[in-house]
Amino acid sequence: MYRLLAPLFPRRAPPAAVRRLLLVLPCCIGDVVLATATLQALRRAYPQAHITWAVGSWSKGVLEGHPLLDALLDTGAAALPVKTPRGLWQFVRQVRAGRYDLAVSLVRSPLMSAALWLAGVPYRAGPDSGGRGFAYNIRAPIDPLLPRHEAEVYLDVARALNIPGEGWRAYVPVQDTARAAALAHLARFGLENTPLIVLNPAGGQNPGMTLDSKRWPPPYFAELGARLAHKTGAALLLLAGPKDAALVDGVWRHLPAALIAQGRAQRLDGALSFAESAALAARALLYIGNDTGLTHLAAAAGAKTVMILGPTDPARYAPFADNAIALWKPALVARAGVAAGAPRDWDWARDGISVDAAESAVLEFLAWQA
Repeated sequence: MYRLLAPLFPRRAPPAAVRRLLLVLPCCIGDVVLATATLQALRRAYPQAHITWAVGSWSKGVLEGHPLLDALLDTGAAALPVKTPRGLWQFVRQVRAGRYDLAVSLVRSPLMSAALWLAGVPYRAGPDSGGRGFAYNIRAPIDPLLPRHEAEVYLDVARALNIPGEGWRAYVPVQDTARAAALAHLARFGLENTPLIVLNPAGGQNPGMTLDSKRWPPPYFAELGARLAHKTGAALLLLAGPKDAALVDGVWRHLPAALIAQGRAQRLDGALSFAESAALAARALLYIGNDTGLTHLAAAAGAKTVMILGPTDPARYAPFADNAIALWKPALVARAGVAAGAPRDWDWARDGISVDAAESAVLEFLAWQA
């Protein structure tokens, strides 16, 4: 049906000049972080443009203060703000008020492509997956079954605008105020001058989906952290969001009592902003986390990052940064990505990477000599 609608929206050549640009990707944190590679490409192509990012309330904290942005447009709590009639018209009104010359949407939704047309944006670039981008008039063809990195899919939209897409990486720089706040947190524990390994056992939940099977088991995190602390002399810092205390508890219970008694294991779950978490990760010897937004943020902030993946494909979701690795035991995963969910019988002990394999890979990544 969508392909039948496409002829009603003739394609246009990319604009010669852009005064006001709207980048659209409301959800979620990991996706938003990955899309900062596209933001860089757009800023290079349109250095004088006023660039606004339409982002959801859940994710906007990642982008606040970003040096390549001029403004944020809060689209609300929903993962897809145009999914309901009320949300659609509210979004259309928001966009109309901005009088944008160009909208660059990274959303694979027919509703979003229609919303930007209804908002009267003359140039509308976006992904066209199965014809769902019918109302974009600058379309980037997407094969949903071809495993490609999400960041590269986003960059395809820039390429459709004749903007080079090669060489960019996710980029969320650490802010000075966040760096100072992170140092103050460490000073409370007497760890301001101690090498750190940050562990984040959370992930798998956001406004767009719930996939708890993405989480490496907390006892595995504890075992790996303890081994690395012993071999490197680093302290462990457990980091997670305000709703993840139970996961952090699960790691904490399995840590060696001596490590806790010595003050070489601490926790800051629920205590930090996104910016402060990024600053802590960037300061650490190493950050280890699941396939989740905070892990992508750590990598984009320059932290030496290890992402542990299980039922999700690193070809699509690995950190898009040079100082990061993805640990994965090859397994059968959905060709269409997380939208298709995880295998029903996923079992970390059988299907996922082991602590022994993870330790070996991490030590090699650190170039650590025993």
